[in-house]
Amino acid sequence: MTTTQPATRPANPRFSSGPCAKPPTFSVDALAGAVLGRSHRAAVGKAKLKAAIETTREILGVPEDYRIGIVPASDTGAVEMAMWSLLGERPVEMLAWESFGAGWVTDVVKQLKLDATVRTADYGEIVDFAEVDFDKDVVFTWNGTTSGVRVPKTVSIPANRAGLTICDATSAAFAIDLPWDVLDVTTFSWQKVLGGEAAHGMLILSPRAVARLESYTPAWPLPKIFRLTKGGKLIEGIFVGETINTPSMLAVEDYLNALDWAKSVGGLKGLIARADANAGAIARFVETRDWIDFLAKNPDTRSNTSVCLKFTDGLIQDGAAFAKAVAKRLEVEGVAFDIGAYRDAPPGLRIWCGGTVETADIEAMLPWLDWAFNAEIAAQSQAA
Repeated sequence: MTTTQPATRPANPRFSSGPCAKPPTFSVDALAGAVLGRSHRAAVGKAKLKAAIETTREILGVPEDYRIGIVPASDTGAVEMAMWSLLGERPVEMLAWESFGAGWVTDVVKQLKLDATVRTADYGEIVDFAEVDFDKDVVFTWNGTTSGVRVPKTVSIPANRAGLTICDATSAAFAIDLPWDVLDVTTFSWQKVLGGEAAHGMLILSPRAVARLESYTPAWPLPKIFRLTKGGKLIEGIFVGETINTPSMLAVEDYLNALDWAKSVGGLKGLIARADANAGAIARFVETRDWIDFLAKNPDTRSNTSVCLKFTDGLIQDGAAFAKAVAKRLEVEGVAFDIGAYRDAPPGLRIWCGGTVETADIEAMLPWLDWAFNAEIAAQSQAA
């Protein structure tokens, strides 16, 4: 056991799982073209918002007949808008294997008071999709940000389903090639894989979702900020940049800058490759240590963005305190910020590996994780 500090430090120690690291080429100067002090409803503002929508479509490969809208309140706002506007027409199944998915269950069961079938799995595991009835409306999270567990490639959602699929993809969009043909509502936020600024969400609707919106009226009142239809017809303006409420045009410019950077590294394929390389570096590290492991039990379900780890050394006396102490040591040394496990998750670490993170920084940080673990084991022994 050595407690000698490594010689190399990450150039960027920002491994937070949200808001996430900015693109490597980011500078405040890149936002000089922001439409500030102008109405977002002026032609110049609407052009920026429409560009954000259409560039998102281009990079993610969203079909032309799907609507893409910019909505308030980040990914949470987008998911809530979808559930409150669409659910209730038919039976519902709620799938959850981490805290955000569990939050959607609470909203549907306790707020909307729907008699939903709820399928849950413990942290590190995932529900059995073979048991899910897709003739019901199904709400699920593609990538569990707080558990590091994502939907495996082996899962097949039927094309002939009768229900809608509502997918929270906030830690998956721009890091996974999402199967648009089986996703009716897809949501994400700017501050995840592209490292954008917070408070703005994206809502992507399939033609099936639009048909539901235009044919079904929920039994409960909808606040203005959730309303997607008027007079039984979709408010098309929302999906060309006429946002429901006032967006930050500075944040819009930042998102456009991130989208341009994404294109410069190869678009979706390039972003996936960068995330895979980052997660792969951690996998190689874990494979050669007997004191740390992935929280995700099945390798096929391991996230390539929010990588969650747990300590397995039998000498650790208090897992939660130990994990916090390790994360604190790394923060104090300035080599890894904000990598403690989510507050509702099992004790451990959570390292963001999305495409805005450089693999060289992951590789430079990992020896420090060795150091912090050994230093904390030594401190624990001395205290005993």
